Amino acid sequence: MDKWIGKVAVVTGASFGIGEAICRQLVQNGMIVVGFARKEYRLQELREELKGNFHYVKVDLCSEKNILDAFGWVKNTFKTIDVLINNAGVLKLTDVLGDTNDWKLMFDTNVLGLHICCREAVKMIKEKKTKEGHIINVNSITGHYVMSGMKDFSVYGSTKFSVTALTEYLREYMSMEKLPIRVTSISPGFVDTNMTAKFNLDKVEDNATLQTIDIADAVLYALSAPKRVNVAEIILRPSIDTMAHIVNCS
Repeated sequence: MDKWIGKVAVVTGASFGIGEAICRQLVQNGMIVVGFARKEYRLQELREELKGNFHYVKVDLCSEKNILDAFGWVKNTFKTIDVLINNAGVLKLTDVLGDTNDWKLMFDTNVLGLHICCREAVKMIKEKKTKEGHIINVNSITGHYVMSGMKDFSVYGSTKFSVTALTEYLREYMSMEKLPIRVTSISPGFVDTNMTAKFNLDKVEDNATLQTIDIADAVLYALSAPKRVNVAEIILRPSIDTMAHIVNCS
């Protein structure tokens, strides 16, 4: 991680869970981190705890204007960014006959917001002509497999399938344009976070859920790879399958 010391990383969904764990790890490894999230009080608490290398902007990823203003702040403050971690995501339990507002919230956050962030990051890195950049999208195993018996994940899974495709197309574009920006998808199984608290994961065995630090460590692994290596995809699963428990709860 030495090559990233003093470099600027933007982390979306930074206030809780996986995003918070990623922010902590990046700051501990010498990066300047800017957290994007809606819950400003949590961002303030993180800034007080992580001191000078953590900054934040209150951002609603459903608003393109919010996103553009936030990247504008980063550009004015730090001139560029070097790493983007698209971690923010929304999970609503709804099926293919469900509520349109739930569908829209998930697609606006998980797909459109993520894609806008990618676009703005690439533009900034190109302008700076930096030697190296990295975009990491925190995806999900539901973006790779249709989960049998889990109808309430159908729309959420569809957004994550979109993230899988967008990430691959972005990686291919970087290669075709010979841009020095690597692109990684990290796809965890069930992680013990606020978002998954509804499934009562505390009742399953210890090795049946991932912890947020596991995903943060995967981010460090991808970032630490030599410049010749693009870690395109990391899939993380708990040691013990939780699917039967989740199906019963959904």
